[in-house]
Order: sequence, then structure tokens, then C-alpha cells
Amino acid sequence: MRVGVLSDTHIHSLDAGFELAQKLLNGPFSSVDAILHAGDHVHADLDSCFHSIPWYGVRGNMDSSDGMLPLQRIVKLGKIRIGLVHGWGVSTGIEKRVLSSFSESDIDVLVFGHSHRPVCRKVGPILLFNPGSPTDRRSAPFHTVGILHIASKVRGEIIRID
Repeated sequence: MRVGVLSDTHIHSLDAGFELAQKLLNGPFSSVDAILHAGDHVHADLDSCFHSIPWYGVRGNMDSSDGMLPLQRIVKLGKIRIGLVHGWGVSTGIEKRVLSSFSESDIDVLVFGHSHRPVCRKVGPILLFNPGSPTDRRSAPFHTVGILHIASKVRGEIIRID
């Protein structure tokens, strides 16, 4: 199973959403089985730009609080349990904060965003994964997205898109 991972897209119009979707679906997200979005969609209907691909998202600090997105969730794909949260506060210490928000949960992967900086590393038994941002790199050197490769175990891959 291949899972596309996004965060911090900050899309303000459906036209921009369709443009991003086409770029990703014709590139790194071709043949993905699902998409995870770790918040800051900004446009509430961004998921519709990705057609009928199963979409799991959470609310980021730039998303409307009256929407249907939860602040955090656990998504089970195959036998892998994935914690999904946006993150909050300054970039320093964000990994500790997001890990603590799932301290009572049995997860294999923790996907988060907010910092716009890609991360793919193990912390104990958990794969900590931030895909960065495909649209707003801030201090990251490139615009990026992620792919989770799920089999009996999970492997993360950060993909530069520019």
C-alpha cells in the first residue's frame, strides 16, 4: 500500500487545489491508495480535488474550527495504526509535543505538520513523519510531500517536488 502524505498546503481556492492535485497525482501520488493531510488545508474542500482517493485529514491552526475535521485521529491502514495531528506552537520542541499527544495510544506512525520542515525518523518504535509543505517551504530548502510505504512494516519517504 502506498499512502500520499501532505501538510500545510494553505490552498485558498479550488483552482489552486486542482492544480496541486494534478501535479501530485501525475507525479509522486500516482497510484496511491489513500491520502493523509496533517492540517492547514485552508480551503475546506481540498479533498474533492483528489477525486475518489480515500482522504483522512485533521484540522490545523489555519483551518476553520467550524469544519468537520478532528484535531487528531488514528487511521488504521492495513495492520498499521497512524496517529495524525497538525501540531502547535514554535518549531522547537514540536516533536515532543505531538508525541505526547499520542502517549496513551498504540500507534506505529505519527504524522504531523505545522513546522513546514520534513521529518522521517524513528523515535523508539514509532516512525515520526512530517511531509513538509508542497506550497510554502518557509525555512525548508525545498517544497516536499511524503509517501508511506505500508507492508508488514512501514517505511517513510520524503519527496522533493521542485
